Amino acid sequence: MRSLTAIFSLPFKIIKRIFNAVYAVLNHEGFARYIGVNVGDNLHIYGNPIKMFGTEPWCVTLGNNVHITDDVIFITHDGGTLLYRKDVPDLEITKPIVVGNDVYIGMRSIILPGVHIGNNCIIAAGSVVSRNVPDNSVVGGVPARVIKSADEYLEKAKSVSLHLGHLRGAEKDRALRKHFNYKQ
Repeated sequence: MRSLTAIFSLPFKIIKRIFNAVYAVLNHEGFARYIGVNVGDNLHIYGNPIKMFGTEPWCVTLGNNVHITDDVIFITHDGGTLLYRKDVPDLEITKPIVVGNDVYIGMRSIILPGVHIGNNCIIAAGSVVSRNVPDNSVVGGVPARVIKSADEYLEKAKSVSLHLGHLRGAEKDRALRKHFNYKQ
């Protein structure tokens, strides 16, 4: 006969997964805090964070004014060690990830164990960040490397700006359609 704990364990796990999935969709930033991510002020997560922070979310520290886009993954451990645990049972490589203040992380980027991203940085979409990122840098690529300084990025952005960044939602859509001469 199954123990009472075993009988109630599975439904509890199912309910917890449902709760986590719903909470992650309804409140991205609150979910990050709930699972243990160390979060500064003014965090913005664009996309579902349910799988974003892996199995050790408490090993991730995010500074103030951090923007994380869809499908970003923070990996805090090296799973390859599992292959060698038969020979070295206590083999473990886990390292914290620290993200500074005023950081933007582009879509589908991967941040690897032990990485420190400095202040005022932009991580280009699709980057694999395997090394520390110095302050005031724009990095991109696989593996990510410094492309330019944040100041160079800002100057270029200002020179090609559509000057619509202050608009939101439908108002921004109308302005973009008008700018690009798209008919509805």
